Amino acid sequence: MSDEPRRVLLVEDDHDLADAVAGLLVDEGFVVAQRYDGDSGLEEALHGGYDVIVLDIMLPKRSGFRVCQDLRAAGVSTPLLMLTAKEGEWDEVEGLDVGADDFLRKPFERRVLVARIHALLRRETRGRPQQLTVGDVSLDPVSRHVVAHGRAVTLTPREFSLLEYLMAHSNVTSTKSDILASVWGEDFDGDQNIVEVYVGYLRKKIDVENRPSVVRTVRGAGYSTGA
Repeated sequence: MSDEPRRVLLVEDDHDLADAVAGLLVDEGFVVAQRYDGDSGLEEALHGGYDVIVLDIMLPKRSGFRVCQDLRAAGVSTPLLMLTAKEGEWDEVEGLDVGADDFLRKPFERRVLVARIHALLRRETRGRPQQLTVGDVSLDPVSRHVVAHGRAVTLTPREFSLLEYLMAHSNVTSTKSDILASVWGEDFDGDQNIVEVYVGYLRKKIDVENRPSVVRTVRGAGYSTGA
């Protein structure tokens, strides 16, 4: 891995928040560029060669959704974290449709933002396969489409990241600690049972009646995926 500092493009129209976030990231060793509207953010993202893009949804001139959609249409696959102040998951659903990699709701804790960015960088460094398939479930990490038993499934960003991790480690038992470090970030210090909760969410969405779940519980050890 290169010793060069990682470059972050921050597109946020709230100047005070943008300056605070940029200062935090600089303190963490990142090189940060700031833009304050969707048009200039898109232009910079197209030509700047950044490692991560942090993008607000509500922007002047061009929304974060439009910026993300236009970047993906142009073939820019830079990991992208969307910031949203709205309630509910509809922002996340629309963001997934246009190619966002993760979401963070305002207000957020600074260490959570940093952890999410590091998680995106780790994922990008490892590289992503074009498609993962386990049994009757397929997942495309680039388009972020999931098909289970012949039907399209909509997942939240966290559910998607969890399924992607488990499918990428098919037939390997992953402990809750392994999953938390990779999906929630190494700085996560909450209840480990959150993994069990999200496995339950996944099963409700991807399983079909009278068929074994693709996500298997390995008693006393963790979780695994397999046909």
